[in-house]
Amino acid sequence: MLIPIILCGGSGSRLWPVSRETHPKPFMRLPDGQSLLQKAFVRGAILPNVTEVMTVTNTQLLSATRDDYASVNSQGLQTRFVLEPFGRNTAAAVAVAALLAQAKHGDSATLLLLPADHLIANQAAFAAAVSQAQALAQQGLIVTFGIVPDAPETGFGYIETNGHRVKRFVEKPDLATAQTYVASGKYLWNSGMLCFTAGTMLADMAEHCPDVLTAVRDCLALSQGNGRSADAQCIELDSTSFAQVPDVSIDYALMEKTTRAAVVPCDIGWSDIGSWAAISALTPPDEHGNRVVGHAVMQNTSGCYIQSDRTVGTVGVSDLVIVDTPDALLIANGKQSQDVKHLYAQLKGQGHDAYKVHRTVHRPWGTYTVLEEGPNFKIKRIEVKPGAALSLQMHHHRSEHWIVVSGTARVINGDSDMLLQTNESTYIPAGHKHRLTNPGIIPLQMIEVQSGQYLGEDDIVRFSDQYGRDVQPQG
Repeated sequence: MLIPIILCGGSGSRLWPVSRETHPKPFMRLPDGQSLLQKAFVRGAILPNVTEVMTVTNTQLLSATRDDYASVNSQGLQTRFVLEPFGRNTAAAVAVAALLAQAKHGDSATLLLLPADHLIANQAAFAAAVSQAQALAQQGLIVTFGIVPDAPETGFGYIETNGHRVKRFVEKPDLATAQTYVASGKYLWNSGMLCFTAGTMLADMAEHCPDVLTAVRDCLALSQGNGRSADAQCIELDSTSFAQVPDVSIDYALMEKTTRAAVVPCDIGWSDIGSWAAISALTPPDEHGNRVVGHAVMQNTSGCYIQSDRTVGTVGVSDLVIVDTPDALLIANGKQSQDVKHLYAQLKGQGHDAYKVHRTVHRPWGTYTVLEEGPNFKIKRIEVKPGAALSLQMHHHRSEHWIVVSGTARVINGDSDMLLQTNESTYIPAGHKHRLTNPGIIPLQMIEVQSGQYLGEDDIVRFSDQYGRDVQPQG
């Protein structure tokens, strides 16, 4: 048995404005239409002897993760979710996954740790590397995947090797040191992927980072039964005890200390998609070195990457990254694409929504898109999945007008319970309890017009919710 463990989270700050806090890098669509997360799922799911996939992600990303999996899980594999209330780095995630796998399958269960934001072009070579790693893991080793370097890259950590054994891990080097490493042929890039048995990992963590293991074990003991919507395949970690888990990477907590570290050298077309330069490389260039996703008209333009859903025009520019989204535009020097993270940090420091959310926001029940807003009004397009329902809720400061565009809506509005068809509407005054449900078998699409003195998303009092979100205590 092999259990892929997908780590899905992070901010993807270097890939702003497409990557946001609530819609991070793993959910980015690549030119072929699939997200990085979907590719990670398929990569693990099609390996031999895989019957389930476990995902460690943030509580807020569960619905988007499930949506991404639904369209690529053609095998109908069992999917298990561990929901972190906030990030606590990779050591905590590894400990949770190993403890859960041990409890269900025993010490010999083999786990394959896969970050959700990597891209691997050669699946056959990857499968062969995993097979080697499984064999080493069954011998009691903790196996990392070392990427054969093709350039003196300064953005990756390195592994010094002696055959299949790890001599040492090296932090990101300067250029001169990286050139020496590549020329020696003894160093590999550290991919961050791991393969190990549950028993080996837990024994080594007990020796080298017992504080992490103990804190995670205590957290799990308080979290059992916290499944959302009575979902036994979804564990929501207790936030109070999870806050006591040390915030440390598995490399620092364990891999740099263990005597069991092994490495499988591999040439699998690996990229961590860590910048717009890496994204740009996925699109073939034209005769002037420009790479375009969408539509662009260009004059005297060379070496640019342009991504937009609307037409972009350029004249007399070169070596730029231009990424256009409905609410934010990035223009950067192509050689400084790593520095986009500073813009993300600046927006976050200002409390600006553009670091956190897109105009289209995913919710467990579907999505909403902000079409227009101004003083005292906001217009949204709302899409509700078949059978899904928003919470029973109330707003203190705004009223809402709902207009059905397509599908059928069941609406609770105060004391009324009604069905609305296309072109029908209802008005919900401030202070009225209300709920929107899609009772049909096709998506429900609506236009919502909000008006009031305050239109923030935090002006929601929930009275009941089928997705486990916080509700107002009833007296």
